[in-house]
Amino acid sequence: MANGRVAVVTGAGSGIGREIARALLAGGYRVALAGRRPGPLREAAGDAPGALAVPTDVTDEAAVASLFGTVRDTWGRLDLLVNNAGVFGPPGAVDTLPVDDWRRAVDVNLTGMFLCAREAVRLMKEQDPRGGRIINNGSVSAHSPRPDSVAYTATKHAVTGLTKSISLDGRPFGIACGQIDIGNAATEMTAGIADGAKQADGSVRAEPVFDVRHVADTVLTMAGLPLSANVQFLTLTATAMPFIGRG
Repeated sequence: MANGRVAVVTGAGSGIGREIARALLAGGYRVALAGRRPGPLREAAGDAPGALAVPTDVTDEAAVASLFGTVRDTWGRLDLLVNNAGVFGPPGAVDTLPVDDWRRAVDVNLTGMFLCAREAVRLMKEQDPRGGRIINNGSVSAHSPRPDSVAYTATKHAVTGLTKSISLDGRPFGIACGQIDIGNAATEMTAGIADGAKQADGSVRAEPVFDVRHVADTVLTMAGLPLSANVQFLTLTATAMPFIGRG
């Protein structure tokens, strides 16, 4: 059990974030579930003790500051941020993707993570005892792209740099930061992959997926380490996913 430790999970109203939030609650955490849609957040929180649904647009600096202010005012500290909110956005190659779609992906996948990490680090530095952990949701696209995914791939590569910088900057303050890179967890967001996904050679093939609860179990393992230890990077994929050797 987590003995009442406090977590924030972004993108908690659906998919991976919802599964992680529920697993943390079952493990004894008090959890602020953040996301844009109040209804799915309340559904994800259910009647679990220690659940707090906080509608939040992670691209809005004031909204993010309010989220972490609510956590501070409610529980007095923060032990874990699961920086999960993200979007695929419309598919597009570098010469076809509209600039507005590029900016939307950057705003959510990168700037949103930065804003949440900034507020989390500020709180973790000032609290007593000091310190905490941040887990960023990267993607296997932080390593290798799919066709027509320039915005998503670029932002996920950038998340890796964000993770490294937070690790370095947080080191003197007992703040650990790691990244989980996920390939083909079965969620609403990845439903089409099981039917058919475009491959590097132009073909379309169905790809295997795995139960999203394994992501939540892995995040709990990462979060359960003492702050003297850190899983810096971890890749979790469907075993037969065409990732290794992609292209």
